[in-house]
Amino acid sequence: MKLHVAIFFAGLFGALATLFIFLSFGTDYWLLASETCNSHGLVTLQQGGVSEVSEDQNITFHHEGFFWRCSFNEIMNDDDLWKFWFENQPHARECKPAYLLPFPFPDQFYNTTSYQTAIIYRGFWSVSMLLGVAAVVAGGFIIICAAPFASHRLYKAGGGFYLISGFFLLVVTVMYVLWLDVLDVISLYKEYQKSNKCPDFELNMTYGLSFMFAPVGVFFCLLSGLLFLVIGRSVQNHCN
Repeated sequence: MKLHVAIFFAGLFGALATLFIFLSFGTDYWLLASETCNSHGLVTLQQGGVSEVSEDQNITFHHEGFFWRCSFNEIMNDDDLWKFWFENQPHARECKPAYLLPFPFPDQFYNTTSYQTAIIYRGFWSVSMLLGVAAVVAGGFIIICAAPFASHRLYKAGGGFYLISGFFLLVVTVMYVLWLDVLDVISLYKEYQKSNKCPDFELNMTYGLSFMFAPVGVFFCLLSGLLFLVIGRSVQNHCN
C-alpha cells in the first residue's frame, strides 16, 4: 500500500516537473524589460490653441526566452512591466532568434571580444536547457514503461534522468541570474545607449514567468527523481 502511494506521488511530481519545464522552455518570458528616454519622452498636445505636455512616454518593451527576443513600442504613462504584459500587450512586435543575439547591441559590436564571450556563454546556457528538457522527457518515458512491469531498474533509471534534468535546469537558472545580475553585459548596453542615443536612458528589468517556472520545475524534478530511486530500491528488495 505504501509503495503504491509513493508511486502515485512520484508520478504526480514527475508530471508537474515536466509541465513546468516545458512552460519554461517553450515560452518567451524569461526576461521582461522596458526602455525609456526621458529627454525625449514627453509628448506635446495641442488642445484649443493651448499647448499641453503629456506625461505619456514612448516606451520600448522587450521580452526574451529560449527561442525568441521580441520588442515593441507603446506610448504609456506607466512602465509597470507586469501590468503591461497582462493587460495591454499589442499584437504587432518585432522578434528575432534569441540564441543568435546574446545581447541587443548594434551590428558593429558583433565582432568584439565581449560578443564572442557572450556567444560561448549563451551556447552553454542553451545546451544545458536542451539537456534538461531531453532528460525529463526520457525520464518520463522510462517511468511509463516501468509501471506495467514493476522493474526496479527502470524506476531507478527514470529517477536518475529526473535528477539529471533537475541539475541541468538548476544550472540554467543560476547561469541566467549571473548573466543579468553579475556579468557586465547589461551595464555595457546601458553605457552604449547613454553615450550614443540618449543621455537620460533608463532600463527597467524583471524576471518573467518563464524564469519563475524553472526553479519550480527543478524542485519537482529532484523530488520525483529521489522518490523513484527509493521506489526502485524498495521494488528490488521486495523481489529479493
